[in-house]
Amino acid sequence: MSEQTQMSPTEHAPPAARHRSEVPPRAKRPALKPTTLVITAVAWLLATLFLLPYLEMVITGLRPADELRDPTYLPSRFEWSNFVNVWSDSTLGTNLQVTLLVAGGSTLLVLLVALPAAYYTARKRYRGRKMFLLFVLVTQMFQPTSLLVGLYREFYQFDMLNSVWTLIICNAAFNLAFAIWILTAYISSIPVELEEAAHIDGLGRLGALRRITLPLAMPGVVTALIFTFIAAWNEFVMGLRLTTLPESQPLTVGINNFIGNYTVQWNYLFAGSVVAILPVVVLFALIERQVVSGLTAGSVK
Repeated sequence: MSEQTQMSPTEHAPPAARHRSEVPPRAKRPALKPTTLVITAVAWLLATLFLLPYLEMVITGLRPADELRDPTYLPSRFEWSNFVNVWSDSTLGTNLQVTLLVAGGSTLLVLLVALPAAYYTARKRYRGRKMFLLFVLVTQMFQPTSLLVGLYREFYQFDMLNSVWTLIICNAAFNLAFAIWILTAYISSIPVELEEAAHIDGLGRLGALRRITLPLAMPGVVTALIFTFIAAWNEFVMGLRLTTLPESQPLTVGINNFIGNYTVQWNYLFAGSVVAILPVVVLFALIERQVVSGLTAGSVK
């Protein structure tokens, strides 16, 4: 009779039981410190306070017309048709198209001008470089409102009032300085040795810029573009004074048209405001990490 080999209890157990016995126990999550709990509670409180006006905006946009002056926080019923009628009872759809053209055109124009200027400023130590950067910074001090009369007169002489190109040029001009500063700081943080290595491999300056520098500088480029886009999207003063026809006005001015001399269409005003902020909120949420990376460029060497 053959000898029976003794087996351990683990070997007699089924495969699933053996697997569970081999897995080490999960470490317990450390208890939260009181300081962390307080900071978390304060952060949630601040977030709630910031979100309450937007919640009120949505609720007012859903209020029926006969309950706009009621003191209650919530209406008796939600009028979902307000978000549909706001398009048919106004030129908001056309205003949205104008805003998309202005924001997109301004962003593209800023990119085409700011990227070469920032690259040359970051890589070349030419005479007057500091003066150029100082001049770029000084242009940020000019408010569009202070230049409104002169700009209106100039575009009036060129017969460019009520033109999308007028708004594109103005928005690009007022956002160009910020884009140059952001891109200059980010490109300066990229080692120039990477481009020199690309030159040794046979790439020219444009090839090194396109294949090496530009991909590495993408967070800074995205930061400059998103801030330009948001600034052009939210611009109001130039759109109000340089456009007079309802179909040529941007979205911010179109929403302002719901405020009349004697009455205010609060439900349409807030419904249009919700429509206006949604694209910017979604866009910023998608690229928030790259924006933060671009803003902190050059802070650590």
